[in-house]
Amino acid sequence: MGEGVDPTQMCQSLVDKVAQSRQLMAITDPELLVLFEDWFEELEEEVVELSKTHVLLDAAELARKLGLSRRGATFLLSKLKREGKLR
Repeated sequence: MGEGVDPTQMCQSLVDKVAQSRQLMAITDPELLVLFEDWFEELEEEVVELSKTHVLLDAAELARKLGLSRRGATFLLSKLKREGKLR
């Protein structure tokens, strides 16, 4: 292994991630996932419409307009730009 790599820490990190993944799977309801996906699609459409009237829509402004966190708005803007839905 490379210098500074702690195999015990790496293993513990992996175990923690598997446990977290199992916890998320245990509480995930397929019906809730469908509702979330529908909401997210509506949110994306709203951002695309907003971008038509606000040429320089930034994350802070989007967060304020839609009641999102700035981090969430940044994610949404970058996702839509990657997909070619925003300029």
